[in-house]
Amino acid sequence: MITLRRSDMRGHAHHGWLDTWHTFTFADYYDPAHMHFRSLRVLNEDWIAPGRGFGMHPHRDMEIVTYMMEGALEHRDSMGNGAVLHVGEVQRMTAGTGIQHSEFNASLSEPARLIQIWILPAEKGLKPGYGQTRLPADFSSGLFAIAGPQGEGGAGKIHQDVRISVARLLAGEEMKLEIAPGRYGWGQITQGRLTCGGVKVSAGDGVAVEEETEIVVAASASAEFLWFDLA
Repeated sequence: MITLRRSDMRGHAHHGWLDTWHTFTFADYYDPAHMHFRSLRVLNEDWIAPGRGFGMHPHRDMEIVTYMMEGALEHRDSMGNGAVLHVGEVQRMTAGTGIQHSEFNASLSEPARLIQIWILPAEKGLKPGYGQTRLPADFSSGLFAIAGPQGEGGAGKIHQDVRISVARLLAGEEMKLEIAPGRYGWGQITQGRLTCGGVKVSAGDGVAVEEETEIVVAASASAEFLWFDLA
């Protein structure tokens, strides 16, 4: 079963400096029909105005993954980390027992666009942690793991039975995604147009995949999506 979550059906808020879309219930957006999908709790698409951002704020007992799509994001946290996240880079944090961090658009002239993901951890009270992953410079087609429970292949380690990948297809290409028995999939389209199991999707759309062993994804134009393999 493939369930479509259209881009324009998501929660939306525009704060002037922040234009944000919520796939699941978040902040002032509440939808009991879209609280989460398995352990995928938050999936936000954010546009941040030049020089603006989120000041220091706390998190705990959450795995937080940020995928940078346009511009650059400056990060600082209470663990002593300070870095700038660029396009094609992924940041992961284990909030665990508690962290504070800030996120600001590193440019004074260009907007920043990112996907922020929150995963419910397998256990509470974990030691906080931080890391960054970069996609290969020549990555134009295929599936590349960016986060998982073992941190295999250079992917960021998260404390949940979830594997997150970036998938890219050139126009006319297709990809078969296999789903093990008892597992679930979520695809979030970030660029271009696709058919996912025969369902037409485009940037901003999401698809929940249940009770399927495989789906075929085909691109009518160059496209990219995030793929979540969930317990």
